[in-house]
Amino acid sequence: MAKQWSVSIPGMADPEVETADLMRMALAKQIKSDTLVKELATGSMFQAKQIPGVYSDKEYVTTLLLSFFLGSLGVDRFYTGHTGIGVAKLLTAGGCGIWIIIDFINYAVRNLGDSQGRPLS
Repeated sequence: MAKQWSVSIPGMADPEVETADLMRMALAKQIKSDTLVKELATGSMFQAKQIPGVYSDKEYVTTLLLSFFLGSLGVDRFYTGHTGIGVAKLLTAGGCGIWIIIDFINYAVRNLGDSQGRPLS
């Protein structure tokens, strides 16, 4: 399959990659959601979060705020698509507060993504 993207990474030659490679780079935290990516066919520049499937359509700051203010109700987990965990968090009042803290820290350091495993944009 032909390479379709060129990634702008400071200090490196711009590697040419496929969409699947971009997804792996996002999961490995090698690129950020605002990293510039050039489509080779047209020369158009995009942010990595604008390419479908690379980053979640859920926002990082929104998730962090929901976790902080409504974490005991599981709203943060419902927002990211983890419905089952959201229900469990709701029924246990956020695991008696412990689960709230753990989730907030994990969202703050970007360890949790959406229900499809994509990092939050």
